[in-house]
Amino acid sequence: MEKSVTNIQNQIDALIKNNDVVLFMKGNKDFPQCGFSSVVAQILQRMDVEFKDVNVLEDMDLREGIKVYSDWPTIPQLYVKGEFIGGCDIVRELYESGELKEIFGTISR
Repeated sequence: MEKSVTNIQNQIDALIKNNDVVLFMKGNKDFPQCGFSSVVAQILQRMDVEFKDVNVLEDMDLREGIKVYSDWPTIPQLYVKGEFIGGCDIVRELYESGELKEIFGTISR
């Protein structure tokens, strides 16, 4: 049964609002099923950042819905404190420049 677009957008919105760090990815943090998702998960784990992993492969409506929600065509997608950060290349660049550390500095433990 196909979920309504509104329900999917509300589900995505709730995930992003209820978790400081959310990674929409293919697979999960323990078993990424795509190289790009794996890179982002590894960066977050290397930085000792706790994050909610959402496997878009388990729900095709969610997989398409997150692309609409962010107006970003690819997975993975990283959100921090409700803000869309980017996909693999952007997260990697932010990590290498040190900016990602600053972004995570805003999250209280």
